[in-house]
Amino acid sequence: MSDAQIGLMTAAPLIVVFAIMLHRMGVLRLSGTIAAVTMSVVIAAALFLTQ
Repeated sequence: MSDAQIGLMTAAPLIVVFAIMLHRMGVLRLSGTIAAVTMSVVIAAALFLTQ
């Protein structure tokens, strides 16, 4: 596993947790939270598989 893949495995969950925390604080609406989580997972998966 390359360094880039390890970085993706650590960054993607942090983005998801951060988006959920922002939603719970009332900063993000549910649609924004779902979009942020979905796109971060899709982008991380695409980058992980192409490395």
